[in-house]
Amino acid sequence: MKTCPRFAALREEYEREIGFLTAHSKRHAGRPAAKSSAKHAASAKERMARALSGHVGRCPECG
Repeated sequence: MKTCPRFAALREEYEREIGFLTAHSKRHAGRPAAKSSAKHAASAKERMARALSGHVGRCPECG
């Protein structure tokens, strides 16, 4: 699937955020902060999917 630069930038931004949250969760395993980070990472994955599918639906270059 051919995508535009905006799609790639949007995806990269979300993947960076998910990576930070996941790494924090692993570093602080067994603590409440780890559980919170893991939940935020899962939420970020859902937001990324929603944002990217919405972008593909609206973008003439991607859709």
